[in-house]
Amino acid sequence: MTSSEDLHRRRAAAVSRGVSSMISSYMSHGNGATVTDVDGREWIDLGSGIAVTSVGHASPRVIEAVQAQVELFTHTCFMVAPYESYVAVCEELNALTPGSHEKRSALFNSGAEAVENAVKIARHATGRSAVIVFDHAYHGRTNLTMALTAKNMPYKHRFGPFAGEIYRAPMSYPLRDGGLTGAAAAARALDVVEKQVGAENVAAVLIEPIQGEGGFVVPAPGFLPALSAWATSHGALLIADEIQTGFCRTGDWFACEHEAVVPDLVTTAKGMAGGLPLAGVTGRADVMEAIHPGGLGGTYGGNPVACAAAVAAIRTMRELDLAGAARRIESILVPRLRELADKHAVIGEVRGRGAMVAMELVEPGRPTSAAGGPPPNPALTQALARECHAAGLLVLTCGTYGNVLRLLPPLVIDDATLHRGLDLLASALAAVAS
Repeated sequence: MTSSEDLHRRRAAAVSRGVSSMISSYMSHGNGATVTDVDGREWIDLGSGIAVTSVGHASPRVIEAVQAQVELFTHTCFMVAPYESYVAVCEELNALTPGSHEKRSALFNSGAEAVENAVKIARHATGRSAVIVFDHAYHGRTNLTMALTAKNMPYKHRFGPFAGEIYRAPMSYPLRDGGLTGAAAAARALDVVEKQVGAENVAAVLIEPIQGEGGFVVPAPGFLPALSAWATSHGALLIADEIQTGFCRTGDWFACEHEAVVPDLVTTAKGMAGGLPLAGVTGRADVMEAIHPGGLGGTYGGNPVACAAAVAAIRTMRELDLAGAARRIESILVPRLRELADKHAVIGEVRGRGAMVAMELVEPGRPTSAAGGPPPNPALTQALARECHAAGLLVLTCGTYGNVLRLLPPLVIDDATLHRGLDLLASALAAVAS
């Protein structure tokens, strides 16, 4: 049998070093909330392939749907010879995304592609060019979405020049902005926009309701509603990037629902199709219909196999009430992590919602850093992640400062497995924090 060591040698000779991996083990198969590598070692997965396998590894309905579709056809290109499953996914997106207004959807391959198309749609529909994004944001790795993304390394470094008419405003980051209220943080951001861009030039305000790669930053209550109200009053569109937060991850179908925010456009991907590549843009019918025929699309967008998987994954989410499961996971994760925070001063904050929870690691007792708040501790964060991996626990890091450990378990994880994973995390933290 091929070992991870064998595969690593083959990889070094075949794969660009620009594509990195967190661990050196290579996976063989998965089931529910665990994956097993080619060496026979089982791992508890608290990352879900970055919030993708929300319905679990080897989800039965997804397997069945994919197998059935592959036997029929794998591709015709929806723009050439359309098929029902594309329509079915768009119907689901129109029904599930926030708001009772009439909607339309279009399907793509990746989250970055969805965001890029949302910007295209907003600019076309409004006749304006400026797009407002926020500190700590992550929106993808294409040229336009790199411009939208805040962090240089590893996403943007030496890949420019980037697309223009992108303007960045300060984010609500309670740990690091002096505890500003949501309303005050929004006023600060919008003051920058009005002075530096001009409201009449803004096509869209683009934001992750909870930031992902930027550090699982949860804005203070009131921040998102204030941005939404401002956009509406000035004829700009609010684009909610729900790529990491969507599909039950935060305890509702979409994170915007927590504050009853209804975006004009919503981008989706990741958890939608049980691990197959699929993304979407859903929005107000008048905005989406403003685009001329042929203005949206792509050869592989809405691939029939991925669409079949999405229909099955969404059905699974409904039948298993995975939004409720995410709230149950939160009820375990947050208290356990706060217990760790009480023991270890290096945990500056535990935050998140549903099954999207993180802890930010800091250097306690030192003066306020240039980042605002306690100095970030990226070295300890990386050491903790390595210790977790050594114990067979898949966890992820993130954050502008590289100091956030994030947990994104499959929503089908059982309580015993989750507690076992958190026990491993607690042991790993005790080992490195000392």
